[in-house]
Amino acid sequence: MSVKHRKTKAKLSLNDKIGLRLTKSVGTMWAAYVFVGLTLISLPAALASGNELVIVAWIAQTFLQLVLLPVIIVGQNIQAASADAMAVATYEDATALLEEAKQVQKHLDAQDEAITKLAASLARLEKKLKK
Repeated sequence: MSVKHRKTKAKLSLNDKIGLRLTKSVGTMWAAYVFVGLTLISLPAALASGNELVIVAWIAQTFLQLVLLPVIIVGQNIQAASADAMAVATYEDATALLEEAKQVQKHLDAQDEAITKLAASLARLEKKLKK
């Protein structure tokens, strides 16, 4: 964990810390499994009502909302981890390219110096030949 990340984490308010902890707890597949079990408790009553509206409401308001919430958070966490890994790889690639560019620049500077010396030597030779 970077120093900047630790400082940012230390600045979290109590509400932020509670929210983060709850999100980490709910954003697991285990939470999804618990919510499936919880929703199944009310399924027999919804089915026993025989009312299509009650059954649809159970599916939409009970099952989908409770179960999809943690699944979506898990998916977002996976996507975020992938994006973080991609950002690190891009940074490392950029750093490697920068170092390579520095080496090329050193090589070009050395070539410029050598060409300048050759041009000066050639100019001296031409001057001698003209005499």
